[in-house]
Amino acid sequence: METDYKTQQRSQYAEVYISDIPQLKNIFLEIFKLESVNENFGIPFLILKKGSNIAAFASLFIKDNKIDFQIYQNSDLTINERAGFEKNAESYFRQNNSANFRDVEQLKSSIIQMIDWLNI
Repeated sequence: METDYKTQQRSQYAEVYISDIPQLKNIFLEIFKLESVNENFGIPFLILKKGSNIAAFASLFIKDNKIDFQIYQNSDLTINERAGFEKNAESYFRQNNSANFRDVEQLKSSIIQMIDWLNI
């Protein structure tokens, strides 16, 4: 009897680095079928990697004049992977005290700068 083994890709959480931004931009554009990013792209702060690929990312945005975050994913995640990433992003969001996480005006400014930079 033959057994097929599937390579299981281990999920990792990581902070977003500037070098990740072009890939996150591409994920966002692909999800929404856009030509350029908009304010919904926000400020990415956490990624979920499966193997060497980014499967999802969490991004800060402003909703009803309050700071919140949204998760964007470009591949199928299991319920547990999605729930684990959401929990990790929520924890990171609650514990981070930098200006983008706590000051609405600062985040607005950062989002505008990010959009301008990415749409050059």
